[in-house]
Amino acid sequence: MTFAFWCVAIAAFLPLVWIGVAKVGAGGYDNANPRVWRAQLTGKLQRAASAETNAYEAFPPFAAAVIIAHFVGVNQTAIDLLAGLFIITRILHGILYINDQHLFRSLVWASGFFSMVGLFLAAGWAT
Repeated sequence: MTFAFWCVAIAAFLPLVWIGVAKVGAGGYDNANPRVWRAQLTGKLQRAASAETNAYEAFPPFAAAVIIAHFVGVNQTAIDLLAGLFIITRILHGILYINDQHLFRSLVWASGFFSMVGLFLAAGWAT
């Protein structure tokens, strides 16, 4: 399995890290009614739950970009670098989100977004 495919696996599980922060920090998690529990979160824990949602939203296009780049034969080093950059930015994004660093969070989000766009562009140029 390539480094980029490992990055896809990491991205798939990253949302669980962020919601885990909320669950451990909040206590009283109600598995019988998780949406009510989540709606009652505030502050840092609410932002951790929001980071989870954002990570889930970012995953499908990233996974597609990596798979498409592999499929059309983009240089493996380029795929690995862009995928690695995406993972680094997504980890930083979650940390900044939880710690309410909104300006830096947005800059890091944009970096991750453009690394994903780079994968799609590289795939387009390779065909």
